[in-house]
Amino acid sequence: MQNYNLLVSYELYEFKNAKEEIKALLSKLGDENAVVDKTIANGIAAVKTSLDAREVVKKIRELYQSGKIMLFYAIKFVPVDEWCASELEEMKKVVDKLKEKILPDEKWAMEVEKRRWTKMHRIDVIRELAKDIKQKVDLENPDKILRIDIIGKHAAISLIKPDEIFSTRK
Repeated sequence: MQNYNLLVSYELYEFKNAKEEIKALLSKLGDENAVVDKTIANGIAAVKTSLDAREVVKKIRELYQSGKIMLFYAIKFVPVDEWCASELEEMKKVVDKLKEKILPDEKWAMEVEKRRWTKMHRIDVIRELAKDIKQKVDLENPDKILRIDIIGKHAAISLIKPDEIFSTRK
């Protein structure tokens, strides 16, 4: 999973159509060799693109909002900074590295999505991973979001600005 830099949520049971839609979209943006794979979590695809994942999300938003593209199967696009094992200690190591990018005057929030992983409750994961981050928490209007997507044995972790995620469902 280490090389995938984008997670895309898609309509359940529509992986084949979503994969075609995602590949066509990335080809239009300049990556004709993107890899789109199914994960063990229903409705989540892992994408490996040679393009900057944040720029991809930005361009998809612009194209979608201007009416230049329609998305029927791909629902949500989330850039991925790092992958690790979905063991708490491994996730802590990545969070410790990424938290340095939260500036002293920035507010932040944490989002945890768990799929096919039952080792801990979501709130316990948040408590453990957030306890060493000193900056002010703002769940309503954060400057940065520390996002943890746990998918079975793997965790995708990103430190992103709120506008670096795009969903057609908002």
